[in-house]
Amino acid sequence: MIRSVVASAFGYAAGTLASADLVAKAAGRSIDPNTDGSGNPGAANVAQLLGKRAGVAVFALDMGKALVAGQVGRSLAGPTGANVAAAAAVLGHCFPVQRGFSGGKGVAASFGQMLATFPAYLPVDLALGAVAAKSDFWKQRPVATIGATCGLWTALASVSSARRLPNLWGPTPTAAMPLAAAVSSAAIVWRFADEARRAAADEQAE
Repeated sequence: MIRSVVASAFGYAAGTLASADLVAKAAGRSIDPNTDGSGNPGAANVAQLLGKRAGVAVFALDMGKALVAGQVGRSLAGPTGANVAAAAAVLGHCFPVQRGFSGGKGVAASFGQMLATFPAYLPVDLALGAVAAKSDFWKQRPVATIGATCGLWTALASVSSARRLPNLWGPTPTAAMPLAAAVSSAAIVWRFADEARRAAADEQAE
């Protein structure tokens, strides 16, 4: 239990790393990804503000936060530690405590979580994302889209855990895997829904 707590604390701390801010500073530009552009400190916004290379760098760093957290958690507390730490990294990314970093929507971090804890599902998630990106129907419904993919992630993690299915290089599927997927999914869906609410409020204000 103590090791799992340490793993979760490490994961959360890793998740609060402000990747977009670091990339913006490295680029030597006086841009704040937390307020400029869309105001979301993620890869897409940074790519719009600073170019594709910067966006890729932010995506890699955000994904790496959860991936490293999952690996450290696994070394500390096995499969449970891996899932707890990786999910905590997503929470740290979505809901950081430090000032100046408003937190992102958690998609890239969730890829890192999948890579560390449920690599067998990652290709499915990427395929669904590619299909959604080409569909006007799903592009116009980001909350529903992310809710569907996150729901499938949690559902398949539950099946994999219950049946102890092969998990490539990931840890042995346990009850911690669907729970961690559900926690991260809830955080991501909340962030997407919150952004949609803010956009709707801005439109009404205009």
